[in-house]
Amino acid sequence: MKIYTKTGDTGTTALFGGTRVKKYNLRIESYGNVDELNSYIGLIKDQNISDNIKSSLLKIQNELFTLGAMLATPPEKETLKSGKERLNIPKVDDSSILFLENEIDKMDEELPQMTHFILPGGHQAVSFCHIARCVCRRAERLSVELNDQETINNDIIKYLNRLSDYLFTLARKLSKDLSVEEIKWIPEKK
Repeated sequence: MKIYTKTGDTGTTALFGGTRVKKYNLRIESYGNVDELNSYIGLIKDQNISDNIKSSLLKIQNELFTLGAMLATPPEKETLKSGKERLNIPKVDDSSILFLENEIDKMDEELPQMTHFILPGGHQAVSFCHIARCVCRRAERLSVELNDQETINNDIIKYLNRLSDYLFTLARKLSKDLSVEEIKWIPEKK
């Protein structure tokens, strides 16, 4: 399989099922942001963090690949004429969302109560979590907009929403694990 196909040289690309769209299509933007998010999560996973967190991040990366495939499949191409599902892979679903919630709850048990907004930073690994969180929120916003135009699986939006919460909590957990002081945002009085 060659890495280049030359089929995108005119500014179009194929969705799953063969439909060709412009590369700036909202569906492409949505799963492109999920792909960017996945890359940042890989960057977090490459840091000096616990194997348990690395394992959770690898699971999330796999889920994001699935989520990207779901976004790359337009509703009219989800099933074949025979009624069989075209995208024959496990989908992001309630169990995927529950995994994130359980991971958030486990990390949250170890963290001090949050009393202020937290400024991103303090350590490279923590900063990568905040960047990934921001990319996740952008992917979520684009998916919501896409859903307004053509229905997508609602679990995609739920998953991205929960994943941004996970990434915020992970930033706090890594701050604790790496003995980094969280910088509280306290507006300056003028």
